[in-house]
Amino acid sequence: MKKYLMLIGSPPACGKTYVANEVAKRLPNPVYLDKDTVIPLSKMIYRAANEPYNRDSAFFKEYVRNAEYEAIMDIAFEALPFNSHVMVNAPFAKEFRDEIYISNLKEKLKAYDAELVQVWVHCDIEVCHQRMIDRASERDTWKLQNWDEYVSGQDFSKPEVPGIHIIDNSGSEKVKNDIEKLLKVL
Repeated sequence: MKKYLMLIGSPPACGKTYVANEVAKRLPNPVYLDKDTVIPLSKMIYRAANEPYNRDSAFFKEYVRNAEYEAIMDIAFEALPFNSHVMVNAPFAKEFRDEIYISNLKEKLKAYDAELVQVWVHCDIEVCHQRMIDRASERDTWKLQNWDEYVSGQDFSKPEVPGIHIIDNSGSEKVKNDIEKLLKVL
């Protein structure tokens, strides 16, 4: 049976979780992993380092970000031998645009007879901003207080990656059609 490692990415508050959940509901027994699940461990790093909790800080980028990705991807690969659909919900902003990262991932997946499926959730910046306000999450405090600086540091553009699946989640009915197209691949 063919296996799939599905990476669902976008900037925060664009609807990755919504899209991932809609896809997961329609798959047979998927493993669903969300990088946000490791945030409690990351908060302990901030506490131990006596650093303010800011997921957009230089401290986060140097000491926390990559460790979160490494942990969630290790968990995904541990699940792959036992399941045909393993999904990882995380921004993947750098990773989707890094040809070496993707190439190495595809090479590693060969040992599992698995295929990489990349999904980018597109969302208009204004819609993202409102969703971030509405969800009122602690992880967004700095972003909302420094919105212009935050947006200037994010890449909301669709990654130019062959075979990537784009889901438009800006609030239209298009999201449902895009999800249906993706499900046909799986």
